Amino acid sequence: MRIGELALVTGVNTQTLRFYERRGLLPCASREANGYRHYDEATVSRLQFIRASQAAGLTLTEISSILALRQVGEVPCEHVITLLTGKLQDVHTRQRELALLETELQHLIEVSQDLDPADCTAGAVCQIIPHP
Repeated sequence: MRIGELALVTGVNTQTLRFYERRGLLPCASREANGYRHYDEATVSRLQFIRASQAAGLTLTEISSILALRQVGEVPCEHVITLLTGKLQDVHTRQRELALLETELQHLIEVSQDLDPADCTAGAVCQIIPHP
């Protein structure tokens, strides 16, 4: 299939496909006599893997490392588990940070209810957000 067909089948635009090829995430496509790229079904499968990996939070560099292991004949499952475990830890850290931010925002909103805009001084930007 040509690049336009591949884009249609996978939902990945042609610019992204070319980018993935330059980055080595996709093997270089064979070329037809007219110079058009030609892709096979294995490319569709690889793109589906890339998209699913991105949905799981993996970066292109991490995805590339998985593909590289597979390319040299290794089964990348342990590596994938390590990457996903790290992503999960990142999510937990971010959830804690967001919970703290939520508490702070709720506090600022509650405090703002008791403030009088007439009390703002010309030198202060906003009395709701305290600063030294």
